[in-house]
Amino acid sequence: MTGKPAGDDLREGKRTALVAMALEGATEQQRRVVDALLGDPALDDDGVEQLREVLVDTRAVDRVEALIEERTAESLAALDKAPITPEAATALADLATAATARAH
Repeated sequence: MTGKPAGDDLREGKRTALVAMALEGATEQQRRVVDALLGDPALDDDGVEQLREVLVDTRAVDRVEALIEERTAESLAALDKAPITPEAATALADLATAATARAH
């Protein structure tokens, strides 16, 4: 949980990995929804929900979550071999976990 209000990135039109992955797998209709709504500063809750449906239905959310898990595991494994103190490794591991934990 980042603490950001729901839909902020969508209203700002941020071209995140999530959006890119959604567009890769989108149907023409889903692409039209993204083109019409992404980046609209006045996007209402209904518009946010329509965009979320595209993100979920294209499996972009699942793909990004899998990528986060993969990269976090790689990072934690690298910490095991890093030439740093055990305290530093623990602190970095805790930070990595906190930064990537998701509330579902």
